[in-house]
Amino acid sequence: MRLAKDIWHPLIIPLPLAEIVARGTLEGLPLHWAPGLESLRFQADPFGYWRGGLLYVFVETFDYRHPVGTIDVLVFDAAYRFVEQRPVLREPWHLSYPVVFDAEGETWLMPEANQSGRLTLYRAVAFPDRWEPALTITVDPAPVDATPLWHKGRWWLFYTSTAHGQDGMSALNIAFADRLAGPWTPHPANPVRTGRASSRPGGTPIVTADGRILLPVQDCSRTYGGAVTLLEIETLDETRFAARAGTRFTAPLAAAPFGAGLHTLSAAGPATLVDVKRMTVSAEGLMLRPKRELNRLLGRA
Repeated sequence: MRLAKDIWHPLIIPLPLAEIVARGTLEGLPLHWAPGLESLRFQADPFGYWRGGLLYVFVETFDYRHPVGTIDVLVFDAAYRFVEQRPVLREPWHLSYPVVFDAEGETWLMPEANQSGRLTLYRAVAFPDRWEPALTITVDPAPVDATPLWHKGRWWLFYTSTAHGQDGMSALNIAFADRLAGPWTPHPANPVRTGRASSRPGGTPIVTADGRILLPVQDCSRTYGGAVTLLEIETLDETRFAARAGTRFTAPLAAAPFGAGLHTLSAAGPATLVDVKRMTVSAEGLMLRPKRELNRLLGRA
C-alpha cells in the first residue's frame, strides 16, 4: 500500500500551447490557480472550451475516501478569475480525462471510462452541464486516456491499453476512422510505441507548420505523471508510424509545493491548461485502506 497520496491541481497559463511549445519550458510564466479542495480530494486532467467569453475547464474530481472519479466544470471569466464550479457527469464507474471538442455540428465530451469496458462520447444537451451518451467508439480493448485528432480528412485516436498484460501507461495504440461513429480500425502496428517514459497520452495534440503532430504524453518512468513529453510524430498513415520523444515539460518552480509531477498539457485557445502534483501523507489517508477492507468484510462496500 502506498503511504503517500498524489494530490493534483489544475493551472491556467495565459499563453497558447503553440507558444509554450516554442518556448520549451513553463518556467517564468504567469499561473492562474483553480480553487483548492479539502484534504484527500483533488482535481486533474483539465481540458478547456471557450463559449460566450467564459472559459469552461472540465476536470476529473476525485476523493480518496470514495475512489470513483467524476467530471466537473470550473468556469472562469476572460481574465481567468474563477466564477463557479458545476457537476457535469456521474457514472457508476470511474471517469477522468474529459476531452471536450466540437465536431460534426455538435459539442462532445469524451471522458476516459476504462472500467466501463467502453469509450462513450456524450453530446451536449445544455452546455456545459447536461450531456447525453450518443456514440460508442469500439476499439479492442476499451482505451485509456483516449485523445482524438482530426488530421488530413480522418479521425485518429491515440490511447493506451490495459489488455494483454499492458499496464495502461506503457503501450501507445492508435485507431482511425472517417467519422466519429466509426467504424474504427486499429492500427496494424499496434502498439506503435512502448515504454513508460513516452506512451500514455496527456493532453491535446497540435500540428506544426511543417506537418508534424506533437502529441503530449506522460513520463511515468519514475512516478505516475512525473512530466509531459511532446511525442513528435513524423509519419502517420493507415500502415506506418514513426515518432521520437521531444521536449519534456516539468512543473514550474512557481507551482510549489506542487512540484512532484505534471501530466496534462492541453490547449484552450489563448490559454494552456496543465495540472501539477504534490504528494502528501496524512493519518486519515493511512487509515483509508483498512476502513475499506473492514467495510467490505461487513458487507458495507
